[in-house]
Amino acid sequence: MNSASSLRTADPSPPPRISTGIAGLDDILGGGLTPQRVYLVEGSPGAGKTTLGLQFLLDGEARGEHGLYITLSETTDELKAVAASHGWSIDALSLFELASDTALDIDAQQSIFHPSEVELGETTRNVMAEVDHVKPVRVVFDSLSEMRLLAQNPLRYRRQILALKQFFTTRACTVLLLDDKTSQPDQHLHSIAHGVISLEQIAKEYGKERRRVNIIKMRGIRFRGGFHDYTLDTGGITMYPRLVAAEHMLDFMPAIRSTGSSGFDKLLGGGMVRGTNTLIVGPSGIGKTTLSARCLLSALERGETASFYLFDEGLGTFFARCVALGMDLRPFVDNGQLRIHHIDPAELSPGQFAQMLRDAVEQHGVSFIAIDSLNAYLQAMPGEQYLTLQMHELLSYLNQQGVTTVLVLGQHGLIGEVHSDVDLSYLADTTVLLRFFESNGRLRRAITVIKSRTTSHALTIHELQLGSDGVRVGEPLEGFEGVLTGLPSYHGSTPMMVPTAHAKD
Repeated sequence: MNSASSLRTADPSPPPRISTGIAGLDDILGGGLTPQRVYLVEGSPGAGKTTLGLQFLLDGEARGEHGLYITLSETTDELKAVAASHGWSIDALSLFELASDTALDIDAQQSIFHPSEVELGETTRNVMAEVDHVKPVRVVFDSLSEMRLLAQNPLRYRRQILALKQFFTTRACTVLLLDDKTSQPDQHLHSIAHGVISLEQIAKEYGKERRRVNIIKMRGIRFRGGFHDYTLDTGGITMYPRLVAAEHMLDFMPAIRSTGSSGFDKLLGGGMVRGTNTLIVGPSGIGKTTLSARCLLSALERGETASFYLFDEGLGTFFARCVALGMDLRPFVDNGQLRIHHIDPAELSPGQFAQMLRDAVEQHGVSFIAIDSLNAYLQAMPGEQYLTLQMHELLSYLNQQGVTTVLVLGQHGLIGEVHSDVDLSYLADTTVLLRFFESNGRLRRAITVIKSRTTSHALTIHELQLGSDGVRVGEPLEGFEGVLTGLPSYHGSTPMMVPTAHAKD
């Protein structure tokens, strides 16, 4: 058989993988790393390279694969302190410290040869001797910036890295080379490594710093490209793979379900449809949160499990207002049917929020989700265009999982011209518009459905009233013109609803 035939009949099965010790990173890589290869992990100081390296080695120890940590930049005591801060013990690992007192001994300095040649060669020989002695399966080399300084010459540096790569390959080691990116990106180093994992730390003007990972290259592995958020906290690194909705398809039966308000149901063409999302748009104080809480309560009364993500309002205020409007949600919180999360957008990355929603759906069986509001969520995003892309994947995922979703979007202005921070109406399956308007010296509310992809909705504008008896929708405002502008003119005899005793106007 000739060589061409041999290539055609080669085993197409993928190579085995080993875990990185970080579940989210394994997901991004499609299963982990190819063993017995050399990988580059680069990132600015504070990005979490040392923590990632320790997690990698500790995961190996848990699987019976001995690990060796070679450090040129940190002492053994510093490494143990880092591990202790995460609640880990690294006593089972082999630690080889090259930044020792002997390296600073004046008597050990050579004067015949160039110091860089002697120091680099001696360092490399020490590393090889330690590997032969310990015989590790996993190795972390921290860091290449010290090797680069010792070499003082790009050619000498590249030759030493190639020599180390060849040495580790013959010893069947899986190696992570850490580099702190203090200099310009080393493309030569990228070409040598089997894979390159780039960690970034981004400082924001306000709020918590953001961290993200990008797989620049990975030979022989189909990985999920782009940037993925991650957090570095007590317990180590947690990565949140970028959500791709097409990877999460689920068969379900669409069904129309009541919102708990007969008038609102008629406007929507029967109610909310499972596996769709509804966007409620309006100015501050119009009743967007109350309307979403009414839909939430109806789902809970049907026995569904729900999650409410509250960005703007405090939990105490939210519960008190719901009780005043005849919608007590606390019993459902107490029995675990409802989970309410108060979100601080300054402390939460978009990827982390998306993972929260995935966990709610896949681990807790949540079938109804409300997000209040998208204005605060926008502040967690680097730009409007990224919010649109993120929300597209997020809503597509929730729809494909059969989740009923309610989104709240606030608008600037009360009467007259109003505008939004971002237009997400084209992403919504149903859009509900709320407006204030003036009539007979009173400030009133109007509600209409301007879009529905799944039902034949009403095209009329109705008065909306919020009181102790909940949400009430009046007759069509047929005698008014210009209600949505906030300054209507009256040419008919449409009766206005009489406020209830505890109406919230």
